Amino acid sequence: MTSTLAFLARVCIFLVGVEAVSVPSTAPSSAASVDSALLSISLEFFTFPAYAQLASTTNCLAQLTTLRGTSPAVRIGGTTQDRATYDSSLSTAVNYTVASSTDAPTSLTFGPSFFTLAAALKGPVTIGLNRQLDEQGNTQQAAVKALSSMSNLYAIELGNEPEFYASGSPIIPSSGWNPTTDGASQKAWQTALAPSVGNIFQAAVYLQYPTWSTTNLIPLLGSAITYTKTFSGHSYPQSACNGASTNLQSLMSHSGIVSYTKQYNAEAAAGRAQGKTYVLGDTNSATCGGGGISPTFGAALWIVDYVLQAALNGISRLYFHQGTIGNCQYCFWGRYTTAAPFYGAYFVSQFLGTDGHTVSMLDDGTGTLATYAVFSASGAPLRVLVLNSAYFNGTGSRAATSVPLSGLPGADGTRRALRMSALSAAARVDQSGNVTIGGGLTFTGDCVSAGTQVFESVSVQSGQATVSVLASEALIVFL
Repeated sequence: MTSTLAFLARVCIFLVGVEAVSVPSTAPSSAASVDSALLSISLEFFTFPAYAQLASTTNCLAQLTTLRGTSPAVRIGGTTQDRATYDSSLSTAVNYTVASSTDAPTSLTFGPSFFTLAAALKGPVTIGLNRQLDEQGNTQQAAVKALSSMSNLYAIELGNEPEFYASGSPIIPSSGWNPTTDGASQKAWQTALAPSVGNIFQAAVYLQYPTWSTTNLIPLLGSAITYTKTFSGHSYPQSACNGASTNLQSLMSHSGIVSYTKQYNAEAAAGRAQGKTYVLGDTNSATCGGGGISPTFGAALWIVDYVLQAALNGISRLYFHQGTIGNCQYCFWGRYTTAAPFYGAYFVSQFLGTDGHTVSMLDDGTGTLATYAVFSASGAPLRVLVLNSAYFNGTGSRAATSVPLSGLPGADGTRRALRMSALSAAARVDQSGNVTIGGGLTFTGDCVSAGTQVFESVSVQSGQATVSVLASEALIVFL
């Protein structure tokens, strides 16, 4: 906190005001239900066993579990699931060769102990298996082993982002590959495997919406819709592939997040119409590991806003992808650092809490200020979140927005507030950036809490209060 105060003394802060934010006395009809595992985790297939050995994996998952009262769901999959062949005689969880420890293998095998490790996870687990190599019997053998080994098995994916299968992929027929041929493939594979494992498949798993979509896949599945448990989309607002440029200011823009997530409303609705949930089964800030924007505090703010907007658009769960250990800008944790994005995951989980049942946006989604309220099962407002997505890069003037709140329940007096802050949107924990929650809470490299949260006091008179939030900062008010 001392370093934050010293920094603020060196920059010019000016105050701006906004119109009063009215907190509903009960959850509005437009409030969205919040899944107990709304914020969940995806682990890249080949490196999952390495993640399972990290203390930070156990500790970060436990941190989120404490805040929500339920373990995050975990999806094990990604590009390398479509390069993996099951070997029932393999003594190790995985076997592959790479030139560098930061590379992903072009092929690999995995054995029964892979599922033993997955069975040890405390939340529900989705396993991604190979479809690209067109070895249906091998995939079926793996699926059956997963089912018999894992009491926590939630769903099985057959393939990952099939729109990117190369022309030489064995699964591609001579007639070519497009959404229609892929839909026929998904139908055939689900129909063939369901008698062995049940109606357990997570279908679609597309990134390139809207050309490849759940909406288009559903009629192609036909009777195989019976075997589908969930539908999944993959979502990355920006790309860092092949030297593509990324932009942090754009990523964390509240109005941009509102606009971006609306595209999934129709996808989620299509799934619900079939009695299925819709998830973002593989998501993060930017493709190909994340680029320079992904380890920043601005990405932490993006996570807070993005998670809540996803819920408002009918998305049941978001699985934030954790890629190759040591070569992953968007990862929440690794061997040595608990990164800035984890602070966003922690903060939004603390906002939702163990008692958060529904959430509502209180602003119109067109400005830089994001305001939300979370409600109990009985509809009572519990907490308000104010997030200022105005971009501050660490130099020059940093605006402090004064936000009047009205309609606050309870007697006059004070309410507690908790602030998530950093010296700038560009701050990175791995570069000595000072990211804190409540002024003092940080996390060690093993994702163990360090320091303590300090709650601020907010004065309430006649149901009204005013809070101040700096550009690139967020605040929770406990009602």
